[in-house]
Amino acid sequence: MPELPEVETTRRGIDAIIKGQALRRLVVREPRMRWPIPADLPALLAGRPVLATDRRGKYLLLRFEHGVQIVHLGMSGSLRRVGLDEAPRKHDHVDWVFDHAIFRLHDPRRFGAVLWHPADTGPVERHPLLIGLGIEPFDPRFDGKWLHDQFRGKRVAIKQALLAGHAVVGVGNIYASESLFRAGIDPRLPAGKLSGPRCERLAQAVRATLTDALASGGSTLRDYVGASGEPGAYFTIHAAVYERAGQPCRVCGTPIRRIVQGQRATYFCPHCQKR
Repeated sequence: MPELPEVETTRRGIDAIIKGQALRRLVVREPRMRWPIPADLPALLAGRPVLATDRRGKYLLLRFEHGVQIVHLGMSGSLRRVGLDEAPRKHDHVDWVFDHAIFRLHDPRRFGAVLWHPADTGPVERHPLLIGLGIEPFDPRFDGKWLHDQFRGKRVAIKQALLAGHAVVGVGNIYASESLFRAGIDPRLPAGKLSGPRCERLAQAVRATLTDALASGGSTLRDYVGASGEPGAYFTIHAAVYERAGQPCRVCGTPIRRIVQGQRATYFCPHCQKR
């Protein structure tokens, strides 16, 4: 699934091109996404300039004067720039057409979303999909104390607590495994048992892991491509534990283990990551 680094990379890629530009047409080929695309959305947006692009967690936000378009890339989707004359492929469901650029949503599983939040209903942050999201990992308030307070009394494993997105948003499955390895924390440890210093190490590891992923464009999917059409390359090259089961730890040489937590694969070094 495209995670925070992939969505932020996409946002940065499109922002320089569409900010301040009028959206000439919204072309919807397939409205049956995770939630139906509103039938009147093309008419609502035709000719309207994009004021800004933002991101909240894994949601891409396109801000217009009269509301905000909420875009989610689903499990395997991408939003990329295509040629002005490039014919749509199978699973190309939505086009944003500008004078000098077209951005196309490709989503084979149709788990993504293209929704509308009118300005007169209040800030988009109050939308049901956004209101329950945790703090952003690059928010100045995010630190070890924040995590320690959020995890207090929780019996769920720390890996699952990170994935839940209530303490901090955007730490998906791959980035959770990598962050826990950097922090030296066993993914099976109950979240409530993390000490203050270990929470601080984890907060620093989360931020460092996501920063590195952003620098490389992210790659939580083998076929992930950013807004420019370039594939991500970070984890295929630099992953310390993810998808390395049985291979030697890059630090100590111990074979990496794979377990399943909450139906998601978890990878860790049993020597470097302590309970």
